[in-house]
Amino acid sequence: MVANGQDEPVEPSSGRFVLAIVLPTVPEGLLARGLLQAEGIPVLTKGEGEGPYRMGPVELWVPEGFEVQARLLVESPPASEGSEPVS
Repeated sequence: MVANGQDEPVEPSSGRFVLAIVLPTVPEGLLARGLLQAEGIPVLTKGEGEGPYRMGPVELWVPEGFEVQARLLVESPPASEGSEPVS
């Protein structure tokens, strides 16, 4: 979201959803969906099976204006990777 100079968030204007990410398993898809929602990004989930034997892949669809931000959030490594272990 971008501020409009009045400290109010501005939502992307396009209401069109685009396929941003495809994850191979349901748990990965649910985790990624939660991450995006925590950042305020609306998410539609497709491909998630019903019932006790849920199988992937899972598609995450986001509004067109959030596509780049969503990909960066999900595809970037966690902050702890590459850091030195504390002794």
